Amino acid sequence: MLAQQRRQRVLDLVSHKGFMTLTELTRALKASESTVRRDLDHWDQRGMLKRIHGGAMYTGDGSATLPALDDRSATQIAEKRLIAKAAEARIRDGDAILLDGGTTTLEVARLLVGRPLQIVTNSLPIASLFANSRETDLVIIGGYVYPKTGVALGPLSVRMMEDIHVRQTILSVGGITEKGLYNSNLLLVETERRMLECADEIVIVADHTKIGRQALAFLCELSAIDMLVIDAGATPEQLELLDRGGVQYVTAGDKER
Repeated sequence: MLAQQRRQRVLDLVSHKGFMTLTELTRALKASESTVRRDLDHWDQRGMLKRIHGGAMYTGDGSATLPALDDRSATQIAEKRLIAKAAEARIRDGDAILLDGGTTTLEVARLLVGRPLQIVTNSLPIASLFANSRETDLVIIGGYVYPKTGVALGPLSVRMMEDIHVRQTILSVGGITEKGLYNSNLLLVETERRMLECADEIVIVADHTKIGRQALAFLCELSAIDMLVIDAGATPEQLELLDRGGVQYVTAGDKER
């Protein structure tokens, strides 16, 4: 296969599925990983694909309701990793954990690789981390896959969770106010509401910039969550908002309040 044909095939495959892992692409193309990486870099530079950990997502013309995963991953990255470490420390070996498709939950997932757990997720990037893990049982929630982020959303995803029960559901959000929690997409919120019903404990992971911010779609009231994990950058005013709402929270590197 000529280089130009192979590159077009890479684009066609990823655009059709929305997200593909590097392993899937090398098998489909019968090419080496280094060759496929160069092809992915080619399209990434032209804005057609986004390279992420373990694969690539289709971005097409760039129009979206949700920000692309890599665009959001680049913001508050140090804070997100500290939050992820604090959230991971609360998870016990053998637990069943449901992770949604946020950038902070992706950081949590990276810390869970290799641990004896049952992971349930609607995120293709998160699922790809555990696909070859012998220690971890993986359950993927299907449905309409949003091509910018590789996250399954909507009614089919909701129905697939009817028989799922986990110890923790870990979600990220786009905003936290006194009225409750918000996210940026109506289909995403519909899916996450069902995720809340699947768990014994609801854990929200969010950096301090989300506190006091309101996004498009209302998810739930503050009383619906059991624990909020934040970073140390929260202002006294932001912490006061959480205290007024009766939110139990832990600051990364600190003790629970």
